[in-house]
Amino acid sequence: MANLFLNRRQLLSRTAGAAALAGMAPGLLRAQGAALPVAAAYTVPVEQKWVGRIHIAAEAAKARGDITYQFSENVSNTDYTRVLREYAEGGAKLIIGEAFAVEQEAREVAADYPETAFLMGSSFKPDEALPNFAVFDNYIQDASYLTGIMAGAMSKSANIGMVGGFPIPEVNRLMNAFMAGAREINPDIAFQVAFIGSWFDPPKAKETAFAMIENGADLLYAERFGVADAAVERGVLSVGNVVNTQPDYPDTEITAALWHFEPTLDAAIAAAAAGEFTAADYGVYSFMEHGGCSLPPLGTFEGKVPAGALELVQTRTAQILSGEFTVEIVDSEPSA
Repeated sequence: MANLFLNRRQLLSRTAGAAALAGMAPGLLRAQGAALPVAAAYTVPVEQKWVGRIHIAAEAAKARGDITYQFSENVSNTDYTRVLREYAEGGAKLIIGEAFAVEQEAREVAADYPETAFLMGSSFKPDEALPNFAVFDNYIQDASYLTGIMAGAMSKSANIGMVGGFPIPEVNRLMNAFMAGAREINPDIAFQVAFIGSWFDPPKAKETAFAMIENGADLLYAERFGVADAAVERGVLSVGNVVNTQPDYPDTEITAALWHFEPTLDAAIAAAAAGEFTAADYGVYSFMEHGGCSLPPLGTFEGKVPAGALELVQTRTAQILSGEFTVEIVDSEPSA
């Protein structure tokens, strides 16, 4: 199974390729003696999964010397545009953020600072009339599909519980891809689906997961923090999302769909530094072919996942990377 998972060398190679598509490879800025001023505004702590991946990528670019980096976390929606404006006024040339709850307001700020590049998480598309506002999202449906295959093979009750934050496209597409993967290996599998109405409420996510276990689920899809804790306490399995938390749950977490924000950020940095930043959809850089998502090593579950499931995962991985197989992007709310 040596070729099943992306290793670090493959990821870095594809990250460099993504940035090169934007005109400049990682590290080249440092060689030229430049450091792009970058700022970020986050509505949740950087410990949160989704934001955490962005933060890690920014810290890596900072360590390379490609950027300077400052950020604000736990910014309320009502205060969000003020923070964006302060960073723009302060000289940031690239501002990263989340426009999901303040879409119109964030675009209005970008319109007031045309010399500043804005790279914002968004469920909407870019607008050519606002050339300095680009969007991104974690399009990691490729990896989510593959984790679903393993989950479908590992659930003995054929009943999987799925706990998400909000039923918005960025969450829905991952859940739908996971469900499609599970159904490929077990067409009769059933799902329980719930959303907790929060991006960071581990106790609520945990309680929701408990209810699903009581209703027969023996495996949980942990889109939110707290779900994997419920799996540990009730002795069921879980599958992670965005980050690899198996080291924290070695006996229950099978695998995870990992998001790598480095290809997205590096492409945006290169474009902004070259003066070529435009209204574009950077979501494509989260696809597996660009190194934007992957599966971690099986770790403590080595030898525990059925061989047939791993063979299918390996086959689908190769087909995804070659373009022979495409995981369908379904943004509609999943149903039980």
